Amino acid sequence: MNKSFLTKVFNSESGFGALALRVPVGVIFMAHGAQKLFGSFGGYGLEGTGQWMASIGLEPGYLMALLAGSAEFFGGLFILLGLLTRPSAIALAITMIVAIFAVHFQNGFFMSNGGYEFGLALLAASVSLALSGAGKAAIDNAIAAKLAE
Repeated sequence: MNKSFLTKVFNSESGFGALALRVPVGVIFMAHGAQKLFGSFGGYGLEGTGQWMASIGLEPGYLMALLAGSAEFFGGLFILLGLLTRPSAIALAITMIVAIFAVHFQNGFFMSNGGYEFGLALLAASVSLALSGAGKAAIDNAIAAKLAE
């Protein structure tokens, strides 16, 4: 793979602001992914989430639950660690766009009515991390340093 492309993926000039964003966003995504994948935190697991996704037209439901849950759980974990931050953030941004338009948009803006407010905030955070990179205290920085050698 092209070294300059990899350098762009891993390098970040951002400071600790990205870290302050990565930690809560990573935890939030991991928790939501754990609900879908494992039934943690009151979630329905893959079977239940898959059935619900199929019922709203996201077919095949089980596969869609697996994809969304994996993007959220593992993408959130990677963002938390600052590992593959940009690709993880892009995957999560796509996941949030699907969630906003497939589930929440018809309910209006506010979260209290099942709206897209929270999904939009997570989309904005994901796009921000995709653009800025991991910032300080991230595994991506160690990889970028190795690539620079």
